[in-house]
Amino acid sequence: MKFDYGVMQGRLSKKIGNKIQAFPEKYWRSEFAKAKKLGLKSIEWTLDYYNLRNNPILNKKGQSEIKRLSKKNSIKVNSITGDCFMQNPFWKKKKNQKLIEDLKKIIFSCKLLKINFIVVPLVDNGSINNVVNKKNLLNSCKYISKYLKNTNIKIIFESDYPPKKLQTFIKLFDKRYFGINYDVGNSASLNYKMDDEFKLYGDYICNIHIKDRLKYGKTVRLGNGNVNFMQLFINLKKIKYDQQLILQTARSKSNQHMNEIKINLNYLKKFQNV
Repeated sequence: MKFDYGVMQGRLSKKIGNKIQAFPEKYWRSEFAKAKKLGLKSIEWTLDYYNLRNNPILNKKGQSEIKRLSKKNSIKVNSITGDCFMQNPFWKKKKNQKLIEDLKKIIFSCKLLKINFIVVPLVDNGSINNVVNKKNLLNSCKYISKYLKNTNIKIIFESDYPPKKLQTFIKLFDKRYFGINYDVGNSASLNYKMDDEFKLYGDYICNIHIKDRLKYGKTVRLGNGNVNFMQLFINLKKIKYDQQLILQTARSKSNQHMNEIKINLNYLKKFQNV
């Protein structure tokens, strides 16, 4: 199978402070040409809660520039990672209407830019820790689903739930509007069984983040961690996965970020014809 590869926004630029991932405010424009040079097909946009309302994807001027750069470089923006929701999760707030309004604005922007997926991370600070969190999320998503009607947009959850629990969880949502973002590195770091994951909820997977992590440890270069990439591509073939693979890989220790993505791309291409 032939796959389209994309990259997480910011991975082709200097790190922001000491963060592995953040919106590259000064560099986002140049990443389109860099992605094209590497033979990539897409960039997954990032949204931080800090300065969220000034993110170019949420205003007309920025949207026009994104369209122009996307067309010029043949690089699509098919998905958004909403780190803003992990940083300030609306399902953990008693008064969350302002945060829900942010999500509505993001949906409207996605509609204008023909972006298909909004990743909501239910990991780290966004993890579902109790019944109240879960109930709040369900109620909020039920409300927001009316804004997803008549669009091709889905909200997709990145979760740290074990396979069986995640299967039970995702079945609570309308499959027309909600799905799963599968982060292969995060699952490997938790030592989940990949075959079980794909068997239990593979038909809900809409987007995939590619990284490698040590068992119960940090992100490392592809091939150096706990991910079995041969097994990944076999499972992708089984579910006839036809969406993008987004590189969310470890950052270069020597600030050679484009070269690091190139190394990881070459590693992945070894498995395409399984």
